[in-house]
Amino acid sequence: MTKVLLELRNISKTFGDVRVLDRVGLRARAGRVLGLVGENGAGKSTLMKIVSGIHRPDPGGEILLDGAPVAIASPRRAMDLGIGIIHQELNLLPGLSVAENIFLGREPRRTSGRIDWRAMRDAAAELLRSLKQDHIDPRLLVGRLGVGAQQMVEIARTLSQRAEVIIMDEPTDALTDVETKILFDVIRHLKSDGKAIIYISHRLGEIFAECDDVAVLRDGRLVHEGLVADLTEGQLIHQMVGRAITDQYPYEAQPAGPVRLEVRNLVAPGVAGVSFTAHAGEVVGFAGLMGAGRTELARAIYGANRLRSGSVLVDGKACRLRRPRDGVRAGIAYVTEDRKSDGLIQPHAIRTNMALSALPALSPGGMVRRAGERAVVADYMRRFAVKAPDMEAEVRTLSGGNQQKVSLAKSLLTQPKVVILDEPTRGVDVGARREIYTLINEMKARGMCILLISSDMPELLGMSDRILVLSRGRVTGAFARDQASQHAIMERAVA
Repeated sequence: MTKVLLELRNISKTFGDVRVLDRVGLRARAGRVLGLVGENGAGKSTLMKIVSGIHRPDPGGEILLDGAPVAIASPRRAMDLGIGIIHQELNLLPGLSVAENIFLGREPRRTSGRIDWRAMRDAAAELLRSLKQDHIDPRLLVGRLGVGAQQMVEIARTLSQRAEVIIMDEPTDALTDVETKILFDVIRHLKSDGKAIIYISHRLGEIFAECDDVAVLRDGRLVHEGLVADLTEGQLIHQMVGRAITDQYPYEAQPAGPVRLEVRNLVAPGVAGVSFTAHAGEVVGFAGLMGAGRTELARAIYGANRLRSGSVLVDGKACRLRRPRDGVRAGIAYVTEDRKSDGLIQPHAIRTNMALSALPALSPGGMVRRAGERAVVADYMRRFAVKAPDMEAEVRTLSGGNQQKVSLAKSLLTQPKVVILDEPTRGVDVGARREIYTLINEMKARGMCILLISSDMPELLGMSDRILVLSRGRVTGAFARDQASQHAIMERAVA
Protein backbone atom coordinates (compact mmCIF):
# COMPACT_ATOMS: atom_id res chain seq x y z
CA MET A 1 0.00 0.00 0.00
CA THR A 2 1.10 3.55 -0.65
CA LYS A 3 2.15 5.93 2.09
CA VAL A 4 -0.54 7.46 4.35
CA LEU A 5 -0.12 11.25 4.26
CA LEU A 6 -3.15 12.15 6.39
CA GLU A 7 -4.79 10.03 9.08
CA LEU A 8 -7.74 10.98 11.29
CA ARG A 9 -8.43 9.02 14.47
CA ASN A 10 -11.64 9.24 16.55
CA ILE A 11 -12.60 12.71 15.35
CA SER A 12 -15.79 14.01 16.96
CA LYS A 13 -17.49 17.40 16.80
CA THR A 14 -20.43 18.76 18.77
CA PHE A 15 -22.29 22.02 18.15
CA GLY A 16 -24.43 22.79 21.17
CA ASP A 17 -26.42 19.62 21.84
CA VAL A 18 -25.98 18.27 18.30
CA ARG A 19 -23.23 15.71 17.67
CA VAL A 20 -22.23 16.25 14.03
CA LEU A 21 -19.28 13.83 13.98
CA ASP A 22 -18.91 10.71 16.08
CA ARG A 23 -15.42 9.11 16.35
CA VAL A 24 -14.60 9.26 12.64
CA GLY A 25 -11.38 7.72 11.32
CA LEU A 26 -10.01 8.30 7.83
CA ARG A 27 -6.81 7.77 5.82
CA ALA A 28 -5.66 9.60 2.69
CA ARG A 29 -2.73 8.10 0.79
CA ALA A 30 -0.06 9.59 -1.46
CA GLY A 31 -0.84 9.37 -5.16
CA ARG A 32 -4.46 8.32 -4.59
CA VAL A 33 -7.87 9.99 -4.61
CA LEU A 34 -10.14 9.26 -1.66
CA GLY A 35 -13.81 9.86 -2.42
CA LEU A 36 -15.73 11.10 0.63
CA VAL A 37 -19.48 10.68 0.20
CA GLY A 38 -22.68 10.86 2.23
CA GLU A 39 -26.02 12.60 2.36
CA ASN A 40 -26.36 16.30 3.16
CA GLY A 41 -25.75 16.79 6.85
CA ALA A 42 -23.69 13.57 7.13
CA GLY A 43 -20.70 15.60 8.36
CA LYS A 44 -18.42 15.64 5.30
CA SER A 45 -17.83 19.39 5.16
CA THR A 46 -17.51 19.65 8.96
CA LEU A 47 -14.84 16.94 8.94
CA MET A 48 -12.89 18.73 6.23
CA LYS A 49 -13.21 22.06 8.04
CA ILE A 50 -11.54 20.40 11.02
CA VAL A 51 -8.71 19.16 8.79
CA SER A 52 -8.31 22.63 7.28
CA GLY A 53 -8.28 24.44 10.64
CA ILE A 54 -11.67 26.16 10.46
CA HIS A 55 -13.21 24.10 13.28
CA ARG A 56 -11.52 22.52 16.29
CA PRO A 57 -12.39 18.86 17.03
CA ASP A 58 -13.74 17.73 20.38
CA PRO A 59 -11.10 16.40 22.82
CA GLY A 60 -10.04 12.80 22.30
CA GLY A 61 -9.39 12.80 18.56
CA GLU A 62 -6.09 12.92 16.73
CA ILE A 63 -4.82 14.15 13.36
CA LEU A 64 -1.59 12.75 11.93
CA LEU A 65 0.36 14.13 8.98
CA ASP A 66 3.01 11.81 7.55
CA GLY A 67 2.68 9.74 10.73
CA ALA A 68 3.24 12.61 13.17
CA PRO A 69 0.45 14.07 15.37
CA VAL A 70 -0.37 17.70 14.58
CA ALA A 71 -2.63 20.41 16.01
CA ILE A 72 -4.40 22.48 13.35
CA ALA A 73 -5.62 25.58 15.12
CA SER A 74 -6.22 27.81 12.10
CA PRO A 75 -6.51 27.79 8.29
CA ARG A 76 -3.06 29.41 8.17
CA ARG A 77 -1.62 26.55 10.20
CA ALA A 78 -3.23 24.02 7.84
CA MET A 79 -1.71 25.83 4.87
CA ASP A 80 1.72 25.85 6.51
CA LEU A 81 1.39 22.09 7.10
CA GLY A 82 0.67 21.50 3.41
CA ILE A 83 -3.13 21.13 3.51
CA GLY A 84 -5.20 22.94 0.88
CA ILE A 85 -8.97 23.04 0.51
CA ILE A 86 -11.36 24.03 -2.27
CA HIS A 87 -14.55 24.90 -0.43
CA GLN A 88 -18.03 23.96 -1.63
CA GLU A 89 -19.22 27.49 -0.91
CA LEU A 90 -16.96 29.94 -2.74
CA ASN A 91 -14.64 31.74 -0.37
CA LEU A 92 -13.49 34.67 -2.53
CA LEU A 93 -13.48 38.43 -2.01
CA PRO A 94 -15.53 40.01 -4.83
CA GLY A 95 -13.91 43.44 -4.43
CA LEU A 96 -10.40 42.11 -5.09
CA SER A 97 -8.89 41.05 -8.40
CA VAL A 98 -8.44 37.46 -9.53
CA ALA A 99 -4.68 37.65 -8.84
CA GLU A 100 -5.22 39.19 -5.40
CA ASN A 101 -7.65 36.41 -4.46
CA ILE A 102 -5.29 33.67 -5.62
CA PHE A 103 -2.33 34.99 -3.60
CA LEU A 104 -4.15 36.65 -0.70
CA GLY A 105 -1.81 36.68 2.30
CA ARG A 106 1.02 35.20 0.18
CA GLU A 107 1.67 38.04 -2.27
CA PRO A 108 5.11 38.02 -3.93
CA ARG A 109 7.14 40.99 -2.73
CA ARG A 110 10.11 43.01 -3.86
CA THR A 111 13.22 43.44 -1.71
CA SER A 112 11.68 46.71 -0.51
CA GLY A 113 8.76 44.76 0.97
CA ARG A 114 6.22 46.12 -1.51
CA ILE A 115 3.96 43.78 -3.44
CA ASP A 116 5.35 42.78 -6.82
CA TRP A 117 2.14 43.27 -8.81
CA ARG A 118 3.60 42.17 -12.15
CA ALA A 119 4.99 38.94 -10.68
CA MET A 120 1.67 38.22 -8.96
CA ARG A 121 -0.36 38.77 -12.14
CA ASP A 122 2.08 36.66 -14.19
CA ALA A 123 1.93 33.82 -11.66
CA ALA A 124 -1.88 34.00 -11.59
CA ALA A 125 -2.00 33.92 -15.39
CA GLU A 126 0.23 30.83 -15.42
CA LEU A 127 -2.02 29.01 -12.96
CA LEU A 128 -5.10 29.92 -14.99
CA ARG A 129 -3.35 28.68 -18.16
CA SER A 130 -2.73 25.33 -16.45
CA LEU A 131 -6.52 25.15 -15.97
CA LYS A 132 -7.10 26.26 -19.60
CA GLN A 133 -8.71 29.47 -18.34
CA ASP A 134 -6.60 31.88 -20.41
CA HIS A 135 -9.69 34.03 -21.00
CA ILE A 136 -9.82 35.07 -17.31
CA ASP A 137 -7.91 38.33 -16.85
CA PRO A 138 -5.94 38.26 -13.52
CA ARG A 139 -6.66 41.99 -13.15
CA LEU A 140 -10.44 41.56 -13.30
CA LEU A 141 -12.48 41.88 -10.10
CA VAL A 142 -13.72 38.46 -8.98
CA GLY A 143 -17.18 39.90 -8.38
CA ARG A 144 -17.55 40.41 -12.13
CA LEU A 145 -17.07 36.70 -12.89
CA GLY A 146 -19.77 34.06 -13.09
CA VAL A 147 -19.95 31.28 -10.51
CA GLY A 148 -18.19 28.77 -12.77
CA ALA A 149 -15.25 31.09 -13.43
CA GLN A 150 -15.04 31.91 -9.72
CA GLN A 151 -14.82 28.18 -9.00
CA MET A 152 -11.82 27.93 -11.33
CA VAL A 153 -10.19 30.84 -9.48
CA GLU A 154 -10.80 29.00 -6.19
CA ILE A 155 -9.11 25.92 -7.66
CA ALA A 156 -6.18 28.01 -8.91
CA ARG A 157 -5.73 29.50 -5.45
CA THR A 158 -5.49 26.07 -3.83
CA LEU A 159 -3.04 24.83 -6.49
CA SER A 160 -0.87 27.89 -5.84
CA GLN A 161 -0.30 26.72 -2.24
CA ARG A 162 1.55 23.61 -3.47
CA ALA A 163 -0.12 21.52 -0.77
CA GLU A 164 0.61 17.81 -0.26
CA VAL A 165 -2.97 17.05 0.89
CA ILE A 166 -5.68 18.66 -1.24
CA ILE A 167 -9.36 18.63 -0.27
CA MET A 168 -11.88 19.24 -3.02
CA ASP A 169 -15.41 19.86 -1.70
CA GLU A 170 -17.89 19.61 -4.60
CA PRO A 171 -15.41 21.25 -7.03
CA THR A 172 -17.40 20.54 -10.23
CA ASP A 173 -20.81 21.79 -9.06
CA ALA A 174 -20.55 25.03 -11.03
CA LEU A 175 -18.46 23.63 -13.90
CA THR A 176 -19.60 22.42 -17.31
CA ASP A 177 -18.44 19.12 -18.81
CA VAL A 178 -15.49 20.80 -20.55
CA GLU A 179 -14.22 22.51 -17.37
CA THR A 180 -14.80 19.29 -15.40
CA LYS A 181 -12.58 17.35 -17.80
CA ILE A 182 -9.86 19.98 -17.35
CA LEU A 183 -10.09 19.59 -13.57
CA PHE A 184 -9.84 15.80 -13.85
CA ASP A 185 -6.67 16.19 -15.93
CA VAL A 186 -5.27 18.36 -13.13
CA ILE A 187 -6.22 15.73 -10.53
CA ARG A 188 -4.40 13.01 -12.48
CA HIS A 189 -1.32 15.24 -12.66
CA LEU A 190 -1.49 15.84 -8.89
CA LYS A 191 -1.77 12.08 -8.31
CA SER A 192 1.35 11.47 -10.40
CA ASP A 193 3.15 14.02 -8.21
CA GLY A 194 2.30 11.97 -5.12
CA LYS A 195 -0.36 14.28 -3.69
CA ALA A 196 -3.15 12.88 -1.51
CA ILE A 197 -6.56 14.11 -2.67
CA ILE A 198 -9.82 13.95 -0.75
CA TYR A 199 -12.68 14.39 -3.21
CA ILE A 200 -16.20 15.16 -1.98
CA SER A 201 -18.97 14.86 -4.55
CA HIS A 202 -22.65 13.97 -4.84
CA ARG A 203 -22.05 13.02 -8.48
CA LEU A 204 -21.42 9.32 -8.05
CA GLY A 205 -20.20 8.95 -11.63
CA GLU A 206 -17.24 11.15 -10.66
CA ILE A 207 -16.48 8.96 -7.65
CA PHE A 208 -16.32 5.83 -9.79
CA ALA A 209 -14.40 7.54 -12.61
CA GLU A 210 -11.77 9.45 -10.62
CA CYS A 211 -11.41 7.98 -7.13
CA ASP A 212 -9.29 5.04 -5.98
CA ASP A 213 -10.71 4.71 -2.46
CA VAL A 214 -14.03 5.68 -0.91
CA ALA A 215 -15.24 6.51 2.60
CA VAL A 216 -18.92 6.86 3.47
CA LEU A 217 -20.33 9.03 6.26
CA ARG A 218 -23.88 8.59 7.51
CA ASP A 219 -25.28 10.69 10.37
CA GLY A 220 -21.78 11.71 11.44
CA ARG A 221 -20.31 8.21 11.54
CA LEU A 222 -17.99 6.36 9.19
CA VAL A 223 -20.02 3.40 7.88
CA HIS A 224 -17.75 2.20 5.08
CA GLU A 225 -14.15 2.55 3.90
CA GLY A 226 -12.56 0.61 1.05
CA LEU A 227 -11.72 0.44 -2.64
CA VAL A 228 -14.10 2.04 -5.15
CA ALA A 229 -13.64 -0.97 -7.42
CA ASP A 230 -15.22 -3.22 -4.78
CA LEU A 231 -18.60 -1.42 -4.93
CA THR A 232 -21.39 -0.97 -7.45
CA GLU A 233 -23.23 2.35 -7.62
CA GLY A 234 -26.29 0.75 -6.04
CA GLN A 235 -24.21 -0.59 -3.15
CA LEU A 236 -22.60 2.80 -2.60
CA ILE A 237 -26.00 4.53 -2.52
CA HIS A 238 -27.23 1.96 -0.02
CA GLN A 239 -24.23 2.69 2.21
CA MET A 240 -24.93 6.43 1.99
CA VAL A 241 -28.66 6.47 2.71
CA GLY A 242 -29.26 3.13 4.40
CA ARG A 243 -31.72 2.09 1.72
CA ALA A 244 -31.76 1.32 -1.98
CA ILE A 245 -32.66 4.09 -4.43
CA THR A 246 -33.70 2.99 -7.89
CA ASP A 247 -34.32 5.15 -10.93
CA GLN A 248 -32.26 8.27 -10.17
CA TYR A 249 -34.16 10.31 -12.78
CA PRO A 250 -37.87 9.58 -12.20
CA TYR A 251 -39.10 11.33 -15.35
CA GLU A 252 -42.88 11.49 -15.78
CA ALA A 253 -44.41 12.59 -19.07
CA GLN A 254 -47.36 14.99 -19.01
CA PRO A 255 -49.84 15.75 -21.82
CA ALA A 256 -48.82 18.89 -23.70
CA GLY A 257 -50.60 21.90 -22.21
CA PRO A 258 -51.06 25.41 -23.58
CA VAL A 259 -48.12 27.76 -24.04
CA ARG A 260 -47.32 29.11 -20.59
CA LEU A 261 -44.15 31.09 -21.36
CA GLU A 262 -43.16 32.77 -24.59
CA VAL A 263 -39.82 34.54 -25.12
CA ARG A 264 -39.56 36.65 -28.28
CA ASN A 265 -36.20 37.80 -29.66
CA LEU A 266 -34.83 38.60 -26.22
CA VAL A 267 -31.72 40.76 -26.08
CA ALA A 268 -30.06 41.47 -22.75
CA PRO A 269 -26.53 41.38 -21.28
CA GLY A 270 -25.10 38.05 -22.45
CA VAL A 271 -28.23 37.22 -24.49
CA ALA A 272 -28.26 37.86 -28.24
CA GLY A 273 -31.78 37.40 -29.58
CA VAL A 274 -33.30 34.28 -27.98
CA SER A 275 -36.79 33.02 -28.81
CA PHE A 276 -38.61 29.95 -27.51
CA THR A 277 -41.87 28.76 -25.99
CA ALA A 278 -42.52 26.52 -22.98
CA HIS A 279 -45.79 24.74 -22.28
CA ALA A 280 -47.69 24.04 -19.11
CA GLY A 281 -46.51 20.75 -17.66
CA GLU A 282 -43.21 20.82 -19.56
CA VAL A 283 -39.55 20.83 -18.52
CA VAL A 284 -37.32 22.67 -20.98
CA GLY A 285 -33.66 21.99 -20.29
CA PHE A 286 -30.92 24.48 -21.16
CA ALA A 287 -27.43 23.22 -21.98
CA GLY A 288 -24.26 25.12 -22.83
CA LEU A 289 -20.68 25.74 -21.86
CA MET A 290 -19.55 28.26 -19.28
CA GLY A 291 -20.34 31.74 -20.57
CA ALA A 292 -22.96 30.51 -23.05
CA GLY A 293 -25.58 32.85 -21.56
CA ARG A 294 -27.83 30.40 -19.70
CA THR A 295 -27.86 32.24 -16.37
CA GLU A 296 -28.00 35.60 -18.13
CA LEU A 297 -31.10 34.43 -20.00
CA ALA A 298 -32.72 33.22 -16.77
CA ARG A 299 -32.04 36.52 -15.00
CA ALA A 300 -33.44 38.51 -17.93
CA ILE A 301 -36.67 36.46 -17.98
CA TYR A 302 -37.03 36.96 -14.23
CA GLY A 303 -36.35 40.71 -14.35
CA ALA A 304 -32.99 40.66 -12.55
CA ASN A 305 -31.16 41.79 -15.73
CA ARG A 306 -32.56 44.68 -17.77
CA LEU A 307 -33.96 43.79 -21.20
CA ARG A 308 -32.56 45.74 -24.12
CA SER A 309 -35.23 44.53 -26.51
CA GLY A 310 -37.63 41.65 -27.04
CA SER A 311 -40.50 40.51 -24.85
CA VAL A 312 -41.57 37.89 -22.32
CA LEU A 313 -45.17 36.66 -22.14
CA VAL A 314 -46.79 34.52 -19.44
CA ASP A 315 -50.13 32.96 -20.42
CA GLY A 316 -50.18 35.26 -23.45
CA LYS A 317 -49.79 38.44 -21.40
CA ALA A 318 -46.72 40.61 -21.95
CA CYS A 319 -44.66 41.22 -18.81
CA ARG A 320 -42.98 44.48 -17.95
CA LEU A 321 -39.76 43.27 -16.34
CA ARG A 322 -37.57 45.90 -14.77
CA ARG A 323 -36.72 44.16 -11.48
CA PRO A 324 -37.21 40.76 -9.79
CA ARG A 325 -40.39 41.93 -8.09
CA ASP A 326 -41.96 42.29 -11.54
CA GLY A 327 -41.03 38.69 -12.33
CA VAL A 328 -42.64 37.44 -9.11
CA ARG A 329 -45.81 39.41 -9.85
CA ALA A 330 -45.92 37.92 -13.36
CA GLY A 331 -45.83 34.41 -11.87
CA ILE A 332 -42.13 33.69 -12.48
CA ALA A 333 -39.92 32.12 -9.81
CA TYR A 334 -36.14 31.93 -10.08
CA VAL A 335 -33.92 29.61 -8.03
CA THR A 336 -30.46 31.10 -8.45
CA GLU A 337 -27.27 29.09 -8.94
CA ASP A 338 -25.54 31.17 -6.25
CA ARG A 339 -27.60 30.58 -3.13
CA LYS A 340 -24.91 32.02 -0.85
CA SER A 341 -24.82 35.50 -2.38
CA ASP A 342 -28.11 35.87 -4.27
CA GLY A 343 -30.56 33.24 -3.03
CA LEU A 344 -30.54 33.48 0.75
CA ILE A 345 -29.82 35.87 3.60
CA GLN A 346 -27.24 33.81 5.45
CA PRO A 347 -27.56 35.28 9.00
CA HIS A 348 -31.39 35.02 8.95
CA ALA A 349 -33.54 32.12 10.07
CA ILE A 350 -34.91 29.40 7.81
CA ARG A 351 -38.41 30.77 8.48
CA THR A 352 -37.69 34.33 7.36
CA ASN A 353 -35.75 33.16 4.30
CA MET A 354 -38.45 30.77 3.10
CA ALA A 355 -41.26 33.26 3.62
CA LEU A 356 -39.46 36.27 2.11
CA SER A 357 -40.76 36.08 -1.47
CA ALA A 358 -44.27 35.15 -0.34
CA LEU A 359 -44.68 37.93 2.26
CA PRO A 360 -47.51 39.69 0.36
CA ALA A 361 -49.59 36.50 0.45
CA LEU A 362 -48.71 35.87 4.10
CA SER A 363 -49.46 39.42 5.27
CA PRO A 364 -52.98 40.49 4.28
CA GLY A 365 -53.54 44.06 5.42
CA GLY A 366 -49.80 44.56 5.82
CA MET A 367 -49.40 42.38 8.93
CA VAL A 368 -47.62 39.04 8.75
CA ARG A 369 -49.75 36.23 10.13
CA ARG A 370 -47.13 34.34 12.11
CA ALA A 371 -49.20 31.23 12.64
CA GLY A 372 -49.83 30.88 8.92
CA GLU A 373 -46.20 31.60 8.11
CA ARG A 374 -44.98 28.97 10.55
CA ALA A 375 -47.43 26.38 9.25
CA VAL A 376 -46.34 26.92 5.64
CA VAL A 377 -42.63 26.85 6.49
CA ALA A 378 -43.05 23.72 8.62
CA ASP A 379 -44.84 22.02 5.72
CA TYR A 380 -42.05 22.82 3.26
CA MET A 381 -39.34 21.80 5.73
CA ARG A 382 -41.08 18.45 6.08
CA ARG A 383 -41.62 17.99 2.32
CA PHE A 384 -38.01 18.91 1.53
CA ALA A 385 -36.59 16.98 4.51
CA VAL A 386 -34.56 20.00 5.64
CA LYS A 387 -32.13 18.88 8.35
CA ALA A 388 -32.10 21.59 11.01
CA PRO A 389 -32.87 21.91 14.75
CA ASP A 390 -35.93 24.05 13.96
CA MET A 391 -37.15 26.77 11.60
CA GLU A 392 -35.40 29.47 13.64
CA ALA A 393 -31.95 28.07 12.86
CA GLU A 394 -29.78 30.47 10.84
CA VAL A 395 -29.38 29.44 7.21
CA ARG A 396 -25.59 29.82 7.39
CA THR A 397 -25.46 26.93 9.90
CA LEU A 398 -26.96 24.48 7.38
CA SER A 399 -25.09 22.24 4.97
CA GLY A 400 -24.94 23.37 1.34
CA GLY A 401 -27.59 20.90 0.26
CA ASN A 402 -30.01 21.96 2.99
CA GLN A 403 -29.48 25.60 2.05
CA GLN A 404 -30.45 24.66 -1.51
CA LYS A 405 -33.68 23.10 -0.26
CA VAL A 406 -34.52 26.33 1.59
CA SER A 407 -33.81 28.32 -1.59
CA LEU A 408 -36.14 26.08 -3.61
CA ALA A 409 -38.91 26.33 -1.04
CA LYS A 410 -38.58 30.12 -0.92
CA SER A 411 -39.26 30.37 -4.64
CA LEU A 412 -42.12 27.86 -4.72
CA LEU A 413 -43.97 29.57 -1.87
CA THR A 414 -44.99 32.28 -4.35
CA GLN A 415 -47.15 29.70 -6.23
CA PRO A 416 -45.55 30.51 -9.60
CA LYS A 417 -46.64 29.58 -13.13
CA VAL A 418 -43.07 29.49 -14.46
CA VAL A 419 -40.17 28.11 -12.42
CA ILE A 420 -36.55 28.70 -13.47
CA LEU A 421 -34.19 26.24 -11.80
CA ASP A 422 -30.56 27.30 -12.23
CA GLU A 423 -28.34 24.37 -11.14
CA PRO A 424 -31.01 23.16 -8.67
CA THR A 425 -29.09 20.10 -7.45
CA ARG A 426 -25.75 21.79 -6.95
CA GLY A 427 -24.32 20.38 -3.71
CA VAL A 428 -27.32 18.12 -3.15
CA ASP A 429 -26.94 14.44 -2.26
CA VAL A 430 -28.42 11.53 -4.20
CA GLY A 431 -31.40 11.11 -1.90
CA ALA A 432 -32.30 14.81 -1.87
CA ARG A 433 -31.79 15.00 -5.64
CA ARG A 434 -34.51 12.44 -6.14
CA GLU A 435 -36.77 14.46 -3.83
CA ILE A 436 -36.18 17.51 -6.02
CA TYR A 437 -36.87 15.51 -9.19
CA THR A 438 -40.11 14.24 -7.64
CA LEU A 439 -41.02 17.85 -6.86
CA ILE A 440 -40.35 18.77 -10.50
CA ASN A 441 -42.83 16.07 -11.53
CA GLU A 442 -45.36 17.50 -9.06
CA MET A 443 -44.90 20.99 -10.54
CA LYS A 444 -45.42 19.59 -14.04
CA ALA A 445 -48.61 17.86 -12.94
CA ARG A 446 -49.88 21.18 -11.52
CA GLY A 447 -49.41 22.89 -14.90
CA MET A 448 -46.25 24.87 -14.21
CA CYS A 449 -43.55 25.07 -16.84
CA ILE A 450 -40.00 24.55 -15.67
CA LEU A 451 -36.81 25.89 -17.22
CA LEU A 452 -34.01 23.60 -16.06
CA ILE A 453 -30.47 24.99 -16.36
CA SER A 454 -27.88 22.38 -15.46
CA SER A 455 -24.23 21.54 -16.03
CA ASP A 456 -25.06 17.92 -15.14
CA MET A 457 -25.72 16.35 -18.54
CA PRO A 458 -27.35 13.14 -17.20
CA GLU A 459 -29.72 15.35 -15.20
CA LEU A 460 -30.71 17.32 -18.30
CA LEU A 461 -31.17 14.17 -20.37
CA GLY A 462 -33.01 12.42 -17.56
CA MET A 463 -35.54 15.09 -16.57
CA SER A 464 -36.16 17.31 -19.63
CA ASP A 465 -38.97 17.06 -22.18
CA ARG A 466 -36.95 19.22 -24.57
CA ILE A 467 -33.42 20.59 -24.49
CA LEU A 468 -32.27 23.90 -25.96
CA VAL A 469 -28.55 24.51 -26.41
CA LEU A 470 -27.03 27.97 -25.99
CA SER A 471 -23.73 29.24 -27.33
CA ARG A 472 -22.55 32.86 -27.14
CA GLY A 473 -25.99 34.03 -26.07
CA ARG A 474 -27.91 32.34 -28.91
CA VAL A 475 -29.91 29.14 -29.31
CA THR A 476 -27.78 26.86 -31.47
CA GLY A 477 -29.67 23.60 -31.08
CA ALA A 478 -33.03 22.15 -30.02
CA PHE A 479 -33.73 18.50 -29.24
CA ALA A 480 -36.83 16.52 -28.32
CA ARG A 481 -36.31 14.12 -25.43
CA ASP A 482 -35.99 11.06 -27.66
CA GLN A 483 -33.50 12.84 -29.96
CA ALA A 484 -31.14 14.26 -27.36
CA SER A 485 -27.73 12.77 -26.63
CA GLN A 486 -24.64 14.06 -24.89
CA HIS A 487 -22.66 14.00 -28.13
CA ALA A 488 -25.30 15.88 -30.13
CA ILE A 489 -25.68 18.51 -27.43
CA MET A 490 -21.93 19.09 -27.15
CA GLU A 491 -21.68 19.53 -30.92
CA ARG A 492 -24.16 22.40 -30.74
CA ALA A 493 -22.67 23.83 -27.54
CA VAL A 494 -19.40 24.58 -29.33
CA ALA A 495 -21.07 25.87 -32.50
